[in-house]
This record gives sequence, structure tokens and C-alpha cells, in this order.
Amino acid sequence: MAEAEVGDDVYAEDPTVNALQEMAAEMMDKEAALFVPTGSMGNLIPIYLNCGKGNEFLVEARGHSVQHELAGVAAIAGSLPVMIMAPQGFLTPELLAPWIQPDIYYCAHTRMVVLENTHNVAGGTVYPLDTLKQVGEFARRRNLSVHIDGARIFNAAAAAKVPARTLCADADTVTFCLSKGLGAPVGSMICGPRVLIAEARRVRKMLGGGMRQAGIIAAAGIYALRHNVERIAEDHENARAIAEALAGTKWAEVNPKDVASNMVYFRTPGRDAAKVVELLETQGIRGGATGPDQIRFVTHLDVTREDTREIVRILGSVRP
Repeated sequence: MAEAEVGDDVYAEDPTVNALQEMAAEMMDKEAALFVPTGSMGNLIPIYLNCGKGNEFLVEARGHSVQHELAGVAAIAGSLPVMIMAPQGFLTPELLAPWIQPDIYYCAHTRMVVLENTHNVAGGTVYPLDTLKQVGEFARRRNLSVHIDGARIFNAAAAAKVPARTLCADADTVTFCLSKGLGAPVGSMICGPRVLIAEARRVRKMLGGGMRQAGIIAAAGIYALRHNVERIAEDHENARAIAEALAGTKWAEVNPKDVASNMVYFRTPGRDAAKVVELLETQGIRGGATGPDQIRFVTHLDVTREDTREIVRILGSVRP
């Protein structure tokens, strides 16, 4: 980062940012890519452009773009999210079809489908490949664009044992975070058609995301894509080991088979999750309460195999 060659990215003159964008586009097999400060902006811009004001997009009810991004899709993009509950967070043509509006002048037009892979709140679940293909084919038949919130697309790829580009082959746009499992300090990428990415640059500027010598942070993204993709599978192994340790306690409920990637959601029946989190933190384990009796653990590159063994030991001895 300290040695990054920089320029003015507002004028597309930062060579390190440009190199990162070319790398991201190639990895996702899309025409072009844009570096944005956050994943929230990375989801908002495609919805702003491909759905637009007064139109609807279909999204799983627990999706990040509607639950944890401050209603930006409505407040800024002017788009109406139609939220559909789906088992494991997976939208299918059968679930989507009933929600497409008829072509009547007083109905909002359905313009877009937004998928999340991995799906955070559903438990870090990974879309089956055939479901992604089916949704893509369905969307093309109904003239809908498809966006993938791929904040953790490389986790999904590691779990599915395929390249990330395979998971977004049927999507028009995909956003992924450099700051999740890849370990960079900041930044996300939007990948898609060249014409759309050119417009995305304009919207990024409007949202306050135009950056000057951004090569300093883009360099971290390049490092992450070169060095931290293959190792992500270790996070999944660590998460499963932690889930198995939790399943062996008398105070936590979890099925280790439900752990698909690097997230472990577990319940603490009869115990206040927030208090359990406080106790665990005193023992060196940091998690987050996601409900009155539910906690989330997330493994990442700073949680080593040695750390995992220590976590398993602590979980076996602690008594919330």
C-alpha cells in the first residue's frame, strides 16, 4: 500500500485502481468493474441503474440490501423492494413468478432480481449452481436484470468448489467485498457490462464515492485477490470445528451440518444471548448477538487453526 503508484481516480487516472478493476472484471468474467468504498454502495448503484425510480425488484426478505443498508434502495434509488421469504435464503423461479407485476398502468414495473450469495442471515448459505442458472434463465424470459450481492462470493466459490465467475455467469452485475473474507481494510467491486459500469462511475460520484489517490487502498485489494482467495476454505473448516464444539455443550444449540461457509449461527435456549456474548468476550472469543437467544460467529483470516483449537477448548469449559 505504501508503495502503490497513484493518480486521480475521479479522472480514471489511478493506475493501481485501474489494475484492480481489470483484475476484478476478469475474475468475474464481466466486461468491466468499478472500485467503490463500500458494499452498500456496491449494491445500491446497480439497483439505481437497473431498477430505477418507481419500479420494483424482487429480493429475499432477509437480504442485506433491504435489511442492513439503511433503506438506500428506497430513499436514494427510489426502487420498491418486494421481499420474499425463501428456505435457506434461496430464491427460485417458482418463488419469484407470482410476484411479477402485470403490465397495468397503475402497477409498478418489476425490473430486477437481487440474489445474495452467500446469504448472511440465512446462515452463510450457498446457492446451488442449478438454482442460479434457473433464476438467470427465468429472468431473461421475463426481461429482468439479475444482480448478485456477492459480498462473500469467494466464500460461496470455495464451498461450491468452483471459480467465482461460475457463480455469477447468469447475472448481469455482481458486487463483492474486498473487506470480508479477503481481508482488505476497505472497498468493494461492482462488475458488469462496460456501458453500465461507465454510468456506475457517474452515480458513484453523485453518492460521494469519487476518490482521488485511491491506489493506496486499491493496492490492498490487489494483494487480497492474489493471496487470500485460495485460503478461504480454511475459514470454513474452522467454522465447522467451532460448530461441532458448540453442539457438544449443554448451553448452545446448532447443527454443524448447517454450516455451509464461514458463519456459525447458534441459539442459547433459556439464556440471554447478549450476556453470553459478554461472558465469551471475557474469555477472548468475540461474537455478536443477532436475537434474544441467537449468536453469530464469523471466521476469517485472522482466526487461525491454532486460534480455533483454543476457541474449541474454551467453549468446552465455559459455563454461561
